[in-house]
Amino acid sequence: MSESETIASYCIEDLSVGQNASYERNVTDADIRAFAALSGDFNRIHLDEDFAKTTRFQGRIAHGMLSVTFISTVLGTKLPGAGCIFMSANFKFKAPVRIGDTVLATCTVREINSAKGRVTFDCNCTVADTVVVEGEALVKVPSREMQAKDLNEKV
Repeated sequence: MSESETIASYCIEDLSVGQNASYERNVTDADIRAFAALSGDFNRIHLDEDFAKTTRFQGRIAHGMLSVTFISTVLGTKLPGAGCIFMSANFKFKAPVRIGDTVLATCTVREINSAKGRVTFDCNCTVADTVVVEGEALVKVPSREMQAKDLNEKV
């Protein structure tokens, strides 16, 4: 996704259980190196092929949290999109992601608590037919009333 692409902006009233959205990205060496630089996680398993070959993974793997950022991309730009706030998350890392893998992150509405403005999403990342990350995220989603109030305060 580039900055020029449209970012969705769903209010809690627009959401329904089962609704979902996805984001797909091919993981590159540059992605892994940029994530290491940004996060400060320079673990050799991610950056040093010679070292990584000596591990149970038999080669370099991407940071698990890199895949989780693709879930954040879905929630922050596609469903629910602009205005949502990540409140909590619980993820399990099931399999490694390697350079050249295409990760598909999908988030599906599991539960809506309109009174509190919270939505629980089932989230997963897959590479082909393999689940690499699975879990859930709790997101604060604005109501139409809150968005209108925010707009009026800016005027």
